Amino acid sequence: MTIDLRDVQDVYKDAGSDIIFATFDLKREDPASDKAMIADLAEHLPAFINSMNIRYPEAKLAVAFGLSRKAWDYLFPEATRPKELENFQSIVGPKYTAVATPADLFFHIRSQNSAVPFELMSEIMAIIEANTVTLDETHGFRYFEGRAIIGFVDGTENPSALDTPEYAIIGDEDPAFENGSYAFAQKYQHNLDAWNDLSTEDQEKAIGRKKFNDLELDDEAKLANSHNVVSQDNDGGVEHKIVRMNVPFSNPAEKINGTYFIGYARHWTVTKRMLQGMFEKSDRLLDFSTPLTGELFFIPSKSVLGKIADGEL
Repeated sequence: MTIDLRDVQDVYKDAGSDIIFATFDLKREDPASDKAMIADLAEHLPAFINSMNIRYPEAKLAVAFGLSRKAWDYLFPEATRPKELENFQSIVGPKYTAVATPADLFFHIRSQNSAVPFELMSEIMAIIEANTVTLDETHGFRYFEGRAIIGFVDGTENPSALDTPEYAIIGDEDPAFENGSYAFAQKYQHNLDAWNDLSTEDQEKAIGRKKFNDLELDDEAKLANSHNVVSQDNDGGVEHKIVRMNVPFSNPAEKINGTYFIGYARHWTVTKRMLQGMFEKSDRLLDFSTPLTGELFFIPSKSVLGKIADGEL
Protein backbone atom coordinates (compact mmCIF):
# COMPACT_ATOMS: atom_id res chain seq x y z
CA MET A 1 0.00 0.00 0.00
CA THR A 2 1.47 3.33 -1.08
CA ILE A 3 0.07 6.40 0.68
CA ASP A 4 1.19 9.94 -0.01
CA LEU A 5 -0.02 12.11 2.86
CA ARG A 6 0.72 15.20 0.78
CA ASP A 7 -2.11 14.09 -1.50
CA VAL A 8 -4.61 13.34 1.29
CA GLN A 9 -7.27 15.68 2.60
CA ASP A 10 -7.45 16.04 6.39
CA VAL A 11 -9.08 12.73 7.30
CA TYR A 12 -6.51 11.63 9.86
CA LYS A 13 -5.73 14.69 12.02
CA ASP A 14 -7.01 15.92 15.37
CA ALA A 15 -10.72 16.71 15.71
CA GLY A 16 -9.96 20.30 16.73
CA SER A 17 -11.72 22.48 19.29
CA ASP A 18 -13.95 24.62 17.03
CA ILE A 19 -15.73 22.67 14.31
CA ILE A 20 -18.21 23.23 11.50
CA PHE A 21 -20.00 20.39 9.73
CA ALA A 22 -22.15 21.36 6.75
CA THR A 23 -24.13 19.43 4.15
CA PHE A 24 -25.73 20.75 0.98
CA ASP A 25 -27.85 19.68 -1.95
CA LEU A 26 -27.22 20.93 -5.46
CA LYS A 27 -30.18 22.84 -6.88
CA ARG A 28 -29.88 20.92 -10.16
CA GLU A 29 -31.36 23.80 -12.14
CA ASP A 30 -28.45 23.92 -14.59
CA PRO A 31 -26.08 20.91 -14.76
CA ALA A 32 -23.38 22.87 -16.58
CA SER A 33 -23.49 25.61 -13.97
CA ASP A 34 -23.36 23.08 -11.12
CA LYS A 35 -20.35 21.34 -12.64
CA ALA A 36 -18.60 24.67 -13.22
CA MET A 37 -19.23 25.58 -9.57
CA ILE A 38 -17.68 22.32 -8.34
CA ALA A 39 -14.66 22.89 -10.58
CA ASP A 40 -14.34 26.41 -9.19
CA LEU A 41 -14.53 25.09 -5.62
CA ALA A 42 -11.99 22.33 -6.31
CA GLU A 43 -9.62 24.89 -7.79
CA HIS A 44 -9.89 27.48 -5.02
CA LEU A 45 -10.36 25.39 -1.86
CA PRO A 46 -6.67 24.35 -1.56
CA ALA A 47 -5.62 28.00 -1.95
CA PHE A 48 -8.14 29.14 0.66
CA ILE A 49 -6.82 26.55 3.11
CA ASN A 50 -3.19 27.40 2.37
CA SER A 51 -3.86 31.10 2.89
CA MET A 52 -5.51 30.49 6.26
CA ASN A 53 -2.64 28.24 7.36
CA ILE A 54 -0.09 30.91 6.41
CA ARG A 55 -2.02 33.65 8.21
CA TYR A 56 -2.95 31.61 11.29
CA PRO A 57 -0.55 28.66 11.61
CA GLU A 58 -1.30 28.28 15.32
CA ALA A 59 -4.96 27.60 14.50
CA LYS A 60 -4.12 24.16 13.02
CA LEU A 61 -6.85 24.31 10.40
CA ALA A 62 -7.93 20.96 8.96
CA VAL A 63 -10.52 20.46 6.22
CA ALA A 64 -12.23 17.60 4.42
CA PHE A 65 -14.62 18.09 1.50
CA GLY A 66 -16.63 15.26 -0.01
CA LEU A 67 -19.35 14.25 -2.45
CA SER A 68 -22.06 11.62 -2.15
CA ARG A 69 -22.88 8.90 -4.70
CA LYS A 70 -25.84 10.87 -6.03
CA ALA A 71 -23.70 13.98 -6.47
CA TRP A 72 -20.93 12.02 -8.19
CA ASP A 73 -23.33 10.39 -10.63
CA TYR A 74 -24.97 13.74 -11.41
CA LEU A 75 -21.77 15.73 -11.85
CA PHE A 76 -19.57 13.07 -13.48
CA PRO A 77 -21.94 10.61 -15.21
CA GLU A 78 -19.26 9.32 -17.58
CA ALA A 79 -16.48 9.00 -14.97
CA THR A 80 -15.40 5.91 -13.08
CA ARG A 81 -16.90 5.86 -9.60
CA PRO A 82 -15.04 5.03 -6.36
CA LYS A 83 -15.58 1.31 -5.80
CA GLU A 84 -17.38 1.47 -2.46
CA LEU A 85 -19.30 4.71 -2.95
CA GLU A 86 -23.02 4.03 -2.61
CA ASN A 87 -26.18 5.79 -1.51
CA PHE A 88 -26.57 5.10 2.19
CA GLN A 89 -29.65 3.00 2.92
CA SER A 90 -31.41 3.12 6.28
CA ILE A 91 -30.47 0.34 8.69
CA VAL A 92 -33.63 -0.85 10.43
CA GLY A 93 -33.11 -2.63 13.71
CA PRO A 94 -35.65 -4.22 16.06
CA LYS A 95 -35.92 -1.00 18.09
CA TYR A 96 -34.11 1.80 16.26
CA THR A 97 -33.30 2.93 12.73
CA ALA A 98 -30.18 4.54 11.31
CA VAL A 99 -31.96 7.01 9.05
CA ALA A 100 -30.74 7.86 5.55
CA THR A 101 -30.81 11.58 4.76
CA PRO A 102 -29.48 12.10 1.22
CA ALA A 103 -27.11 15.02 0.61
CA ASP A 104 -24.75 16.03 -2.18
CA LEU A 105 -21.85 17.90 -0.57
CA PHE A 106 -20.12 17.63 2.79
CA PHE A 107 -17.65 19.88 4.61
CA HIS A 108 -15.79 19.15 7.84
CA ILE A 109 -13.80 22.17 9.02
CA ARG A 110 -11.96 22.27 12.35
CA SER A 111 -9.45 24.51 14.05
CA GLN A 112 -8.17 25.76 17.39
CA ASN A 113 -9.62 29.21 16.68
CA SER A 114 -13.35 29.69 16.06
CA ALA A 115 -12.76 32.60 13.69
CA VAL A 116 -10.88 30.42 11.20
CA PRO A 117 -13.68 27.94 10.35
CA PHE A 118 -16.07 30.91 10.11
CA GLU A 119 -13.77 32.69 7.65
CA LEU A 120 -13.19 29.61 5.51
CA MET A 121 -16.87 28.65 5.42
CA SER A 122 -17.70 32.20 4.33
CA GLU A 123 -15.22 31.92 1.46
CA ILE A 124 -16.69 28.55 0.44
CA MET A 125 -20.22 29.93 0.50
CA ALA A 126 -19.25 32.74 -1.85
CA ILE A 127 -18.57 30.03 -4.46
CA ILE A 128 -21.36 27.52 -3.81
CA GLU A 129 -24.38 29.42 -2.46
CA ALA A 130 -25.98 30.21 -5.84
CA ASN A 131 -26.01 26.51 -6.77
CA THR A 132 -26.84 24.85 -3.44
CA VAL A 133 -29.40 24.51 -0.69
CA THR A 134 -28.12 24.15 2.87
CA LEU A 135 -29.39 20.96 4.52
CA ASP A 136 -27.58 21.11 7.84
CA GLU A 137 -24.93 23.22 9.54
CA THR A 138 -23.68 22.07 12.92
CA HIS A 139 -21.12 23.89 15.07
CA GLY A 140 -19.25 21.65 17.48
CA PHE A 141 -16.76 22.09 20.28
CA ARG A 142 -14.21 20.16 22.29
CA TYR A 143 -15.65 19.08 25.63
CA PHE A 144 -13.63 18.65 28.82
CA GLU A 145 -10.68 16.26 28.41
CA GLY A 146 -11.88 15.35 24.94
CA ARG A 147 -14.94 13.62 26.40
CA ALA A 148 -18.21 13.05 24.60
CA ILE A 149 -21.12 15.16 25.82
CA ILE A 150 -22.37 12.10 27.73
CA GLY A 151 -19.27 12.34 29.92
CA PHE A 152 -17.10 9.47 28.65
CA VAL A 153 -13.72 9.77 26.95
CA ASP A 154 -14.31 9.54 23.21
CA GLY A 155 -12.26 7.76 20.57
CA THR A 156 -10.35 5.47 22.94
CA GLU A 157 -9.98 2.79 20.27
CA ASN A 158 -9.08 5.28 17.54
CA PRO A 159 -5.96 4.28 15.61
CA SER A 160 -2.93 6.43 16.40
CA ALA A 161 -1.79 9.03 13.88
CA LEU A 162 1.03 6.72 12.75
CA ASP A 163 -1.44 3.93 12.01
CA THR A 164 -4.24 5.86 10.35
CA PRO A 165 -3.27 5.40 6.68
CA GLU A 166 -4.10 1.71 7.04
CA TYR A 167 -7.58 2.50 8.37
CA ALA A 168 -8.63 5.84 6.87
CA ILE A 169 -7.11 6.16 3.41
CA ILE A 170 -7.92 4.25 0.22
CA GLY A 171 -5.00 2.26 -1.11
CA ASP A 172 -4.02 0.46 -4.28
CA GLU A 173 -7.18 -1.66 -4.20
CA ASP A 174 -8.78 1.30 -6.04
CA PRO A 175 -5.86 2.95 -7.86
CA ALA A 176 -7.84 5.76 -9.51
CA PHE A 177 -8.95 6.96 -6.07
CA GLU A 178 -5.90 6.16 -3.97
CA ASN A 179 -5.33 8.66 -1.14
CA GLY A 180 -9.06 9.35 -0.91
CA SER A 181 -11.32 8.25 1.93
CA TYR A 182 -14.92 7.27 2.73
CA ALA A 183 -16.63 9.52 5.29
CA PHE A 184 -19.84 8.59 7.04
CA ALA A 185 -21.59 11.51 8.75
CA GLN A 186 -24.34 10.95 11.29
CA LYS A 187 -25.86 13.49 13.68
CA TYR A 188 -27.31 12.26 17.00
CA GLN A 189 -29.42 14.07 19.58
CA HIS A 190 -29.19 12.81 23.17
CA ASN A 191 -31.72 12.70 25.97
CA LEU A 192 -29.24 13.88 28.58
CA ASP A 193 -31.86 14.08 31.33
CA ALA A 194 -32.63 10.39 30.99
CA TRP A 195 -28.94 9.51 30.59
CA ASN A 196 -27.94 11.48 33.68
CA ASP A 197 -30.68 9.79 35.69
CA LEU A 198 -28.72 6.55 35.33
CA SER A 199 -26.21 5.68 38.02
CA THR A 200 -22.57 5.93 37.01
CA GLU A 201 -22.37 2.14 37.23
CA ASP A 202 -25.25 1.71 34.78
CA GLN A 203 -23.72 4.26 32.40
CA GLU A 204 -20.45 2.34 32.50
CA LYS A 205 -22.23 -0.93 31.70
CA ALA A 206 -23.91 0.78 28.73
CA ILE A 207 -20.62 2.07 27.32
CA GLY A 208 -18.36 -0.78 28.44
CA ARG A 209 -15.80 1.49 30.12
CA LYS A 210 -15.17 3.27 33.39
CA LYS A 211 -16.32 6.87 33.32
CA PHE A 212 -13.52 8.48 35.33
CA ASN A 213 -10.37 6.71 34.13
CA ASP A 214 -11.63 5.19 30.83
CA LEU A 215 -10.52 1.65 31.68
CA GLU A 216 -12.39 -1.04 29.78
CA LEU A 217 -14.72 -3.19 31.88
CA ASP A 218 -14.27 -6.93 32.10
CA ASP A 219 -16.51 -8.72 29.62
CA GLU A 220 -18.75 -10.11 32.34
CA ALA A 221 -19.38 -6.59 33.69
CA LYS A 222 -20.62 -5.26 30.34
CA LEU A 223 -24.12 -5.49 28.97
CA ALA A 224 -24.50 -7.80 25.99
CA ASN A 225 -25.43 -4.72 23.96
CA SER A 226 -22.91 -2.31 25.49
CA HIS A 227 -21.68 0.27 23.01
CA ASN A 228 -18.08 -0.91 22.76
CA VAL A 229 -19.22 -4.49 22.12
CA VAL A 230 -21.82 -4.05 19.39
CA SER A 231 -20.00 -1.23 17.55
CA GLN A 232 -16.92 -3.36 16.80
CA ASP A 233 -16.31 -4.87 13.39
CA ASN A 234 -14.69 -8.28 13.83
CA ASP A 235 -15.39 -9.59 10.35
CA GLY A 236 -13.30 -12.66 9.60
CA GLY A 237 -12.14 -12.85 13.21
CA VAL A 238 -10.06 -9.67 12.89
CA GLU A 239 -10.96 -6.32 14.46
CA HIS A 240 -11.22 -3.64 11.77
CA LYS A 241 -11.01 0.03 12.66
CA ILE A 242 -11.87 3.45 11.32
CA VAL A 243 -10.81 6.96 12.31
CA ARG A 244 -13.53 8.67 14.34
CA MET A 245 -13.69 12.40 15.03
CA ASN A 246 -16.90 12.62 17.06
CA VAL A 247 -17.85 16.14 18.09
CA PRO A 248 -20.28 17.42 20.77
CA PHE A 249 -22.78 20.14 19.91
CA SER A 250 -25.36 21.88 22.08
CA ASN A 251 -27.95 24.61 22.39
CA PRO A 252 -28.16 24.46 26.19
CA ALA A 253 -31.10 26.84 26.62
CA GLU A 254 -33.15 24.69 24.22
CA LYS A 255 -31.90 21.45 25.81
CA ILE A 256 -30.59 20.30 22.44
CA ASN A 257 -27.51 18.19 23.06
CA GLY A 258 -25.85 15.83 20.67
CA THR A 259 -22.90 14.22 18.98
CA TYR A 260 -21.88 14.58 15.37
CA PHE A 261 -20.36 11.26 14.43
CA ILE A 262 -17.85 11.33 11.60
CA GLY A 263 -15.99 8.19 10.62
CA TYR A 264 -13.24 8.17 7.98
CA ALA A 265 -12.42 4.78 6.52
CA ARG A 266 -10.36 3.09 3.85
CA HIS A 267 -13.29 0.72 3.36
CA TRP A 268 -16.89 1.88 3.75
CA THR A 269 -17.84 -1.74 4.39
CA VAL A 270 -16.08 -1.57 7.77
CA THR A 271 -18.12 1.42 8.93
CA LYS A 272 -21.26 -0.16 7.53
CA ARG A 273 -20.75 -3.35 9.55
CA MET A 274 -20.20 -1.25 12.69
CA LEU A 275 -23.49 0.53 12.12
CA GLN A 276 -25.30 -2.72 11.43
CA GLY A 277 -23.99 -4.11 14.71
CA MET A 278 -25.19 -1.07 16.65
CA PHE A 279 -28.69 -0.97 15.21
CA GLU A 280 -29.38 -4.65 14.65
CA LYS A 281 -28.22 -5.49 18.20
CA SER A 282 -29.94 -2.46 19.78
CA ASP A 283 -26.89 -0.69 21.19
CA ARG A 284 -27.81 0.40 24.74
CA LEU A 285 -26.60 3.92 23.92
CA LEU A 286 -29.40 4.20 21.35
CA ASP A 287 -31.92 4.21 24.21
CA PHE A 288 -30.66 7.75 24.83
CA SER A 289 -29.45 8.79 21.37
CA THR A 290 -31.60 9.47 18.30
CA PRO A 291 -29.95 9.57 14.85
CA LEU A 292 -31.14 12.60 12.88
CA THR A 293 -29.04 12.25 9.73
CA GLY A 294 -26.92 9.74 7.87
CA GLU A 295 -25.04 9.84 4.57
CA LEU A 296 -21.89 8.45 2.99
CA PHE A 297 -19.43 10.73 1.19
CA PHE A 298 -16.27 10.18 -0.83
CA ILE A 299 -13.40 12.47 0.16
CA PRO A 300 -11.25 12.90 -2.98
CA SER A 301 -7.50 13.08 -2.89
CA LYS A 302 -5.95 16.43 -3.74
CA SER A 303 -4.93 15.08 -7.13
CA VAL A 304 -8.53 14.05 -7.90
CA LEU A 305 -9.65 17.52 -6.79
CA GLY A 306 -7.17 18.83 -9.34
CA LYS A 307 -8.80 16.73 -12.06
CA ILE A 308 -12.22 18.07 -11.04
CA ALA A 309 -10.86 21.61 -11.21
CA ASP A 310 -9.47 20.95 -14.70
CA GLY A 311 -12.68 19.34 -15.97
CA GLU A 312 -10.99 15.98 -16.53
CA LEU A 313 -13.71 13.81 -14.97
